[in-house]
Amino acid sequence: MRACALRRMPQDMPPEGGYDPVQYKRNLPARGFRPVYLILGGALIMAYGWYHLFHGIREWNELGREKMWMRIHLTPLLQAEEDRDQVRRYYANQDREKDLLGSTSSVYHTDRFVRPTFSVGNPPED
Repeated sequence: MRACALRRMPQDMPPEGGYDPVQYKRNLPARGFRPVYLILGGALIMAYGWYHLFHGIREWNELGREKMWMRIHLTPLLQAEEDRDQVRRYYANQDREKDLLGSTSSVYHTDRFVRPTFSVGNPPED
């Protein structure tokens, strides 16, 4: 029995130089852009939007300033127009009072013009 035990049994051994490496990773191609490019593109789009926002705010402020100066310069003209309208109404009221009463009587104890505190309009039609 001893002679049998000394004889070597054939075994499966690796080939000379070893086996080829085993591919255990999936070799899939990358689809789409790299994340760095996506983030950079998003940052550029946001920078463009902020740029336009800042310029829009500046334009808005400039338009507001222009509107304010326009009102400042138009106020005397509008006030003069309102004063002419008040004088016209005042004289029309004096003429109407003279036609109705035969003379004009002053409600105030002065000859100075007093701006009316309310406006009388036509009654609403039903």
